[in-house]
Amino acid sequence: MMMKTFKTLTCAAATSLAALVASGPAWAVEIEYWQYIFDARVTAMDQLIENFEVANPGITVKQSTFPYADYRTKVAAAIPAGEGPDVVQLFYGWLNDYVEADLIQPLPEDRFPVEQIEADFFPMVRAMKIDGAYMALPTAVRSLALFYNKRMFKNAGFEAPPANLDELVEMAAAMTQKDGAGNITAEGFTSGMTAQDHHWLREVLLRQFGGVPYSDDNKTVTYNDAAGVAALKFYTDLEQKHGVTSSTFMDEPQAAFKAGRAAMHIDGSFRIGALKDTRGLDWGVAELPAGPDGSKSNYASYWVNAITSKAEGEKFEASVKFMEYITSDEAMQIWLDTVGELPAKPSAAMTEANLADPVFGPFVAGLGYAQTTVFVDESGQRQVLVDAVSRMFLEGQSAEDALAAAAKAEQAILDGYYNK
Repeated sequence: MMMKTFKTLTCAAATSLAALVASGPAWAVEIEYWQYIFDARVTAMDQLIENFEVANPGITVKQSTFPYADYRTKVAAAIPAGEGPDVVQLFYGWLNDYVEADLIQPLPEDRFPVEQIEADFFPMVRAMKIDGAYMALPTAVRSLALFYNKRMFKNAGFEAPPANLDELVEMAAAMTQKDGAGNITAEGFTSGMTAQDHHWLREVLLRQFGGVPYSDDNKTVTYNDAAGVAALKFYTDLEQKHGVTSSTFMDEPQAAFKAGRAAMHIDGSFRIGALKDTRGLDWGVAELPAGPDGSKSNYASYWVNAITSKAEGEKFEASVKFMEYITSDEAMQIWLDTVGELPAKPSAAMTEANLADPVFGPFVAGLGYAQTTVFVDESGQRQVLVDAVSRMFLEGQSAEDALAAAAKAEQAILDGYYNK
């Protein structure tokens, strides 16, 4: 009788265990999350993962990070092989590449209703919708602003950052320092087209000089005109005419500012986290300087998270749960506090407290008049502007000729995508 009872209990326990296992991701599921190495982002994701695992004790999330230069190659190689991430972070401008390569899958509409997304998130996220389905969503969005070195401003007798481009040039000239041979030892203003300057040129300067970069349907390059030439000339004149910057100074513009050897630097809100940890640097933030006619413009971008085509079954369900959490208001606030990037929902970002914040405020204000470039090939479209400036610096090409060549090259990229 005791043996029969023991067998009955054993069977009951086994049945109960099988039921728990069959219940899905509440029972020991591990998923992998990938992003590129950026210290503040890694710290923020560690916190999100910890919070998520506490709330979902059956799910473990393993974070893997890679150098930015290797990141896209690693993702492209791993997923088709059935390896790598279940949830992946990607730049919004890479979406078409990831979809065409079948690296990611649509978010399930029953958990991410289209109407709800478009009611809650900034309109810029609609670039993530393909054939009526959302492929990815951001935790945060970001805009550009002007970082300035308060100590250098004080030493030069300036009490406030520049309100317009003319003041930018004037103040940068006053704060640029050079050695006896004429080499810059401290920049009045940083520059670097491979950093954020190609965005500043395309979506800010070009518009402030009276142009627009693309047609309304984004299929035609429209910057090859007098406004485009004036914008490009203003940018290259900072180095070639005014001598307030050097694109090769300290290799990266953000490095020069972080080292206290640049008075002004245009960058994204993601830079806040790194600067907060820089000892001895007294810095402030201002909105981007207005254009010649007083117009304001900005560039907004974002990184998104997506569920990869590798995630199936329990891993897919766990990935959906994780996506729900990292796009929640709580996650957005943690990302703001840790990284400095702004919540992807206006209700969370455009608050009185955020607008009044001396650091976040200029970025939040910039979102109100920002443009988002709809890339079909982000790296290729970036490179045509990088090359245009390089030809002017290295070959002495005129702004007119450099811009015409850039427009022709970029139009070929657009035609190659839209005319498939």
